Order: sequence, then C-alpha cells, then structure tokens
Amino acid sequence: MKSLTRVSVVAGTAASAVLLLSAVPAFAHVSVSPEGVAAKGGYATVNFKVPNERDDASTTKLEITFPADQPLASVMTQPIPGWKAKVTKTKLKKPIEIHGEKIDEAVSKVTWTADGKGVEPGTFQKFPLSLGQLPEDADQMVFKALQTYSNKEVVRWIEPQQKGQDEPDFPAPALALSAASEDHHGAAADNKADKAGAKSGGKEESASDSDSSDTTARTLGIVGIVVGAAGVAFGVLAGRRRSS
Repeated sequence: MKSLTRVSVVAGTAASAVLLLSAVPAFAHVSVSPEGVAAKGGYATVNFKVPNERDDASTTKLEITFPADQPLASVMTQPIPGWKAKVTKTKLKKPIEIHGEKIDEAVSKVTWTADGKGVEPGTFQKFPLSLGQLPEDADQMVFKALQTYSNKEVVRWIEPQQKGQDEPDFPAPALALSAASEDHHGAAADNKADKAGAKSGGKEESASDSDSSDTTARTLGIVGIVVGAAGVAFGVLAGRRRSS
C-alpha cells in the first residue's frame, strides 16, 4: 500500500511538472529592433520581426502604423521576395522642417502583403525599413502592428507598455532611441557596431535575439524549479523508505 502511495506521489509530481511547462506562455510577438543603433535625430535601419504563432495558418499581411505625434519624412522599404510593400503618406497639420526643407506630409503606414506562401508555421520573417529623421526629444517610438493570417484572423499588437506594469498580452512594437551621435545620423555608432561585428566574426546580437535569449532563460528557469521540486519530493520518499 505504501509503495502505491509513493508511486502516486511521484506520478503526481511529474504530472504537475508537465502541466506547469504547458502553462508557460508564448513570448513571441511582433517586435522592432535597429541594425546597430537608432540615435535621436538621426537615421536608422530597423527590422520588424514577425513570428508565426499558428500551426494551421500562414501570416499573409503585416500593417505597421506610425505614431502621428512623431512624423517621419523618410521611410524606405527593402524588397522582400514573396512580398509587396505599400507606403501610405498623410498630410501634416503642421509642416516640419528637415535639412532646411519644409515637409508637409509624412508616412503614416507601411503594409506588406504576401504574393506567395507568406510566413509559414514554425518560421518568422524580418521586414526592414530605413527611417529618418528620428525624433530628438523622445526615448522611444511606439508603433501599432496588425498581423493577418491566411484564415482571416487578425492579431492586433497595439497595447503600449505601461511603466511599472507587466507586459500586456498584445504589446505594441517599441523602438528604443539612443543618445544623438556626433554626426546626427548615427553613422559613428554604426561604424563602431560594424567594427565590433568584424572582430567577433561578423556575429552581432540584435535586440530581438536578446529577447529570444531572455525567453529561453526564463523557460529554463521554470524547468529547473520543476525538476528541483521533483528531486526534493523523491529524496523525501527515499528517506522515508530507508527509515521504514
């Protein structure tokens, strides 16, 4: 009878571990990170990283909406095989001046539509953009992203991160802006990043890769706790068995 009890306890611990692991949330979401740095008042190339979180559908459309209070006069797309890009501009209520030239319209949205298979299950796609001139008086830019799947499902990544609060369920992509560089275009910082990449064999870790590392570490930490708890339970049972 005692043997059956011990087996039940161990089995229950293992089952709890499985349930805990299955309850680990998915951390993948649409994110944005710069290639090198994104300096205030400068220009930068950024990548919107879009993972596919579905097993039975592909991502076929991505819409990125720009913050209206941080207008950008220059937004350029890079050709991506299997995708068509559309840049939408909007008239500004108040013209802005860039390099001595007044601009009365700014990019409000960029839309990518797949003309092929799109982002298939188990894969991700990066959508690069060249942006400028970045805001001089802000620490970040928060975008809104709509991810459309082949089954017509639309996931709205539009919730801003509130300071001091947990990450929302559908966080909006946020681009952190660094201090302005000497040439005001981010070139100095980019050169430093290129040199560092060359010394390390060209391997650079982007912000999105860091997010992935954090996710892995978080998941492994939970697994470690579960395994440790199972080990303690087994040790207690073994001790009782030797005592009896």
